[in-house]
Amino acid sequence: MPEQAPWRFQKIIRPIFDHEPGHHLLRGRVLTCVGDEVIEDGIVEIEGSTIKAVGPASGFGSRASDALDTDGTILPGLIQSHGHLAWDGIHDLAAQAMNDAPEISAYKCAGNMLINLRAGVTTFRDLGMNKTNLFAKQAVAQGIFPGPRLLVCGEAIIQTGGHTYWCCREASGADEMRRAVREQVRGGADLIKIMACHDTLEFTDEELAAVVDETHRNGLTVTAHATFDACIRRCVEFGVDVIEHGGSMSAETIALLVERRVPIVTTFAPVVVQSQPEIARKYNIPDWKIEERKRQVSDRSRYQGLVDAAEAGVVIAFGTDCGSPAVAHNVIAPELAFMVEIGVKKDAYDAIRSATIVAARVSKLDKKIGTLEAGKLADVIVVAGNPLEDLDAIESVRMTFLEGKRMV
Repeated sequence: MPEQAPWRFQKIIRPIFDHEPGHHLLRGRVLTCVGDEVIEDGIVEIEGSTIKAVGPASGFGSRASDALDTDGTILPGLIQSHGHLAWDGIHDLAAQAMNDAPEISAYKCAGNMLINLRAGVTTFRDLGMNKTNLFAKQAVAQGIFPGPRLLVCGEAIIQTGGHTYWCCREASGADEMRRAVREQVRGGADLIKIMACHDTLEFTDEELAAVVDETHRNGLTVTAHATFDACIRRCVEFGVDVIEHGGSMSAETIALLVERRVPIVTTFAPVVVQSQPEIARKYNIPDWKIEERKRQVSDRSRYQGLVDAAEAGVVIAFGTDCGSPAVAHNVIAPELAFMVEIGVKKDAYDAIRSATIVAARVSKLDKKIGTLEAGKLADVIVVAGNPLEDLDAIESVRMTFLEGKRMV
C-alpha cells in the first residue's frame, strides 16, 4: 500500500463530533439485500459498530417487545457511487470550479455531506472537483465534521485542455501522468479517476497506459469517464477497472466488459431531472436544454447499449452524478426508477441492490457493508413506506446509522 497521507500522522486528542454507537433493536419490514430476501416482520439488532442479528421478530423471543417499531422499511445504507460533493447542483459547474474559494468549496462539501446522510447515503464515492474531496475525507476521518464514509479520487486526471480541464489535474506525456497519479495518492486518494473522452478520445496510448499502470502499482483502482463505444472498449483494453456513465456499446465491447469483469456506474439522473420543466426551470436550465432532455428520456434506443450490457451480465451500479445541474444530493428515487423503466434493472429490489450490495462490490467493500447480515458494519437506514411498491419511499428517510452511530 502507498504511504499514508500527511494528515494521517496528526495526533487527535478527541473528535469535535463524536457519535457513540449503542445498542438498538429496530423492528419493521427488512430488506436485507441478500438476493430478494424480505422479512415482513423482522428485527435488525445493532450492537456497537456492527450488526449483531437479523431475522424474523418471532426468532427474538421476549426481546422482540423491546424493539423500536419503525412502522417502515429497514435496509442497508445507500452507496452513492458517482457524486461530486463540492458541486451543489445549483450553480454553473465551470463557474464553481474556477471561482469558488477553497473555503466555499469546503462549506459546500460539508452541507452536501449532511444532505447525503439525511438521504440515507452512508458511503459516498466522490469523483472529483478540484482537491476539496481530499479535505472532506480528512474532516470526516478526524471527526471534524460528520459525513458518510468517503471514497475519494482527489483531482480527476485529464490531458492538458481535455474534458472539464477547469476542475481536473491536467497532464501531458506519460511521465507527467504518473506524477499526477502520485500526487493524488500522496493526498490520500482511494481511487484514481480519468476523463477518457468527450466528443473524441483523449490521452495517447502511452499516457493511458501510464495512468493505469501507476494506479495499479499503488494498489488503487482506476475509473474512467467513458460515454461511447470506442472509448469504453479502449479503457477496458488498457486495464481500467470501472466505467463511469457508459453509453452505446457494440456486442464486442460488451463481451470484453463481461470477460474482464468491469462494472459500469450509470448516471441517468441529470437527463431525467433536467427533462422535468417544473424542476429544471428552478435551476435556470434553458428551455432548449429541457426539450433536448425530454427527447433523450423518450429515446429508448439511446440506452440500448446499457440494457444489452446488463442482460449480458455486466454489473451495473447506482450513481446519480449528484452536484450536476438540478441534481441535488438527495435525488435518489428518480435514478432507481429510471433504471427499472428502461430495463437496466428488472425490478425495484434489483435497483435497490445496485445502490447497496452491488455498489459495495464495485468498491470492494462487500465483506463489510452492502447487506444486513450479522457481523457486517451497521450501516442501516429506515424509510417510511415500502420502496418495493413505490421507489419514492426510499427518499423518506427516518433514521440513518453509520457503523452503529445514529446520524439522522
